[in-house]
Amino acid sequence: MSVSPIEVSSGDARYDALRRGFNQRWIAHPDYVVVATSTEDVESTLAKFLADPANANRRITVRSGGHCYEDFVSSKDVGVIIDVSQMNRVFFDASMDAYCIEAGATNWHSTTQLYRSTGLALPGGSCNSVGLGGHISGGGYGLLSRMLGLTVDYLYAVEVVTAADGRTPRRTVARKDSEDPALRDLWWAHTGGGGGNFGVITRYWFRGLQSPPAQVLLRSVAWTWDDFRERPDLFKSLVRRYGEFFTHEQHGTGPDFIHRNGYRDMFTLLKLTHMSAGKVGLTVQLDGTGKDAPARLKAFLDWITEGFTTGSGHHVTETALDKQIGEHPAQDALFIPTLLPWLTATQSLNDSGPNRCGKYKSAYMTKGFTDQQIDAIHRHVTDPGYSNPDALLQVDSYGGRINDVAAGDTAVPQRSSVLKLQYQAYWSWGKDADGNGVYDYRDADRDPEIAGPHLRWIQGFYRDVYQSTGGVPAVPDPALPASLSSNTDGCYVNYPDTDLGDPHLNTSGQPWHKLYYKDNYQRLQRAKASWDPHDVFRHQQSVRPPKTGQA
Repeated sequence: MSVSPIEVSSGDARYDALRRGFNQRWIAHPDYVVVATSTEDVESTLAKFLADPANANRRITVRSGGHCYEDFVSSKDVGVIIDVSQMNRVFFDASMDAYCIEAGATNWHSTTQLYRSTGLALPGGSCNSVGLGGHISGGGYGLLSRMLGLTVDYLYAVEVVTAADGRTPRRTVARKDSEDPALRDLWWAHTGGGGGNFGVITRYWFRGLQSPPAQVLLRSVAWTWDDFRERPDLFKSLVRRYGEFFTHEQHGTGPDFIHRNGYRDMFTLLKLTHMSAGKVGLTVQLDGTGKDAPARLKAFLDWITEGFTTGSGHHVTETALDKQIGEHPAQDALFIPTLLPWLTATQSLNDSGPNRCGKYKSAYMTKGFTDQQIDAIHRHVTDPGYSNPDALLQVDSYGGRINDVAAGDTAVPQRSSVLKLQYQAYWSWGKDADGNGVYDYRDADRDPEIAGPHLRWIQGFYRDVYQSTGGVPAVPDPALPASLSSNTDGCYVNYPDTDLGDPHLNTSGQPWHKLYYKDNYQRLQRAKASWDPHDVFRHQQSVRPPKTGQA
């Protein structure tokens, strides 16, 4: 007996929660939200939506974990949201000879279910509530990626509910080794092409997954802004040497110990906060099974902090990272190098922070920072006209095994970068603009200037860092001056930023799709032409069908 999908409409107490995601900036007003529990639910929901002429100019969107940074899932033109979060199984599928992870599973599901039952790991993100439906389709990376590669480097197949004729939903399974070239294109499009482009993803299958280290060594340290205000030269030195370390590793240059010891097993997160946060933080994880792990950790920290406690003048000393910074919790217990089982360490680092409003930007870098970029970073994180302890630039180590894969093997083209940057600003409404005695999204509707200081700060920050490349981290292009994109390689599609399409903020001459996909965009358009030529699945930065143009 067929059971209809669960529909949650405005008269239901769940509606207000289900029409929004993690970022409280974006609130939709759909007719209803479908809580899907099977692929059949997705098919019937899509069929109903497409059959209604009233939906011709409205969108149907999909939510897995609800972490979309822009309004691609929740916006005013959304008629129906499909929530696949109940489809969260992780299991071995003998018929595929592969591990199946449903699109509603989160990083938490994959980490705990997969590792406990098999000892294997998906090299995914460090925020436990992020949904894998979107995380994987955008490429996916995390603390194991320098050692094991990107999430999509293991993707064997994907199940997608498509609607190629614009009317009829069809369950489609695309494999890496499908005989049909169009199916291979659809598989490839889900190795970094981003969500909301080709259909509703319901399942992924993975082959060749590997085991993480049994033990990892962790350390989190911080330095106070009081010290850095006294010695801005040492703040700039930290940023410079951090970038140089991973540049040396990638290119075989610099001190011998970087190459002799090997650091592909190490992942780091440098959190360059606005000075109002009080501290700058760094978290390091590396394989703890070797006896030399503590010495390698110390060698890395000593090298990037050269001059902090030597010479004359004011010193900069290490302190505990005893406060939440960005999306990660306080880690004061990790001030002393701490050896933990990998699963335990992953659980302790995984967090998503509180629900609040946010704006994000990203950049890939193929080598360390220029002096101009370092000066711009320092200028904005010490901006006295802005005060927000939840505003920062997070600089993640990148490269390693990620860069062993060719740019066209997956839809993720940035396979020569050594750093991955995320600009972040968080805020709450903080103002009762409508005078009803409480704070909620309606205050932002009444007074958009609540977000104004935060948007202006992060936009100005980003534009200033990349002023020599048109206000964005441009990708290398022979048609552009040699000075352009000397160390940048575009943006991460899973950190979407609609400002990339604003000609006042992006003067590089490179459209948003060039920054995300580089030369891979043409193949993504080919997949779009085969599987969604009627543009059923769309948002502000979705892959465009070739007939409608590329910008």
